[in-house]
Amino acid sequence: MEFALLGWPEDEPTLRLDYRAFSYAGKFVTGGTGIAVLRPHESVDFDADQPLPDGLDPAAFADDVVAAVAFNADRTEPETLWLRYVTVHATLRGEGFGPEIVGEVVDRAADRDYERARIAVNNPFAYEALHKVGFAFTGRETGIAELVLERPLDAPAPVDRETYQAGLDRFRDRDRELSSAEEAFLANRARRGPPESHF
Repeated sequence: MEFALLGWPEDEPTLRLDYRAFSYAGKFVTGGTGIAVLRPHESVDFDADQPLPDGLDPAAFADDVVAAVAFNADRTEPETLWLRYVTVHATLRGEGFGPEIVGEVVDRAADRDYERARIAVNNPFAYEALHKVGFAFTGRETGIAELVLERPLDAPAPVDRETYQAGLDRFRDRDRELSSAEEAFLANRARRGPPESHF
């Protein structure tokens, strides 16, 4: 995969992703955030179940993206880089591209005088993926029941089994119904410590 930084927040880059293949696709067309992408060395085959509305040209979408992330400085803590949206092509989820692109952005953020990176996640799969690139649960929530994870940019965040499991317990204790995949994932990790950081 090839990493490409399309611009920092002040550059106001935009990206048109196919909403049938990428979660949060609409968040990348508004500007105001930095954007980075992973591009494949060969094209990604995608046959959408859902047709596009009349008048929407599929050529308008970026067709060379595997993963994308949007980010900006925290309004009250400018030394903190907020990772806003991480999305991976629907056919390639679970293959490590989310952690890979986040790790690339974290590496570059250190060169721009950021001290830490922060992200809020709304599912246990993202929670696990972010631990793999050195993030740890802060014990805080934001938004609609999103867990806040954070890491310093110069090293992985310290994390122990108790803190890691505290975040997973928040997902287990939610009022909303978990998918069968989420239930199996959480059951599988009930006694484990955090995954090894690939930082």
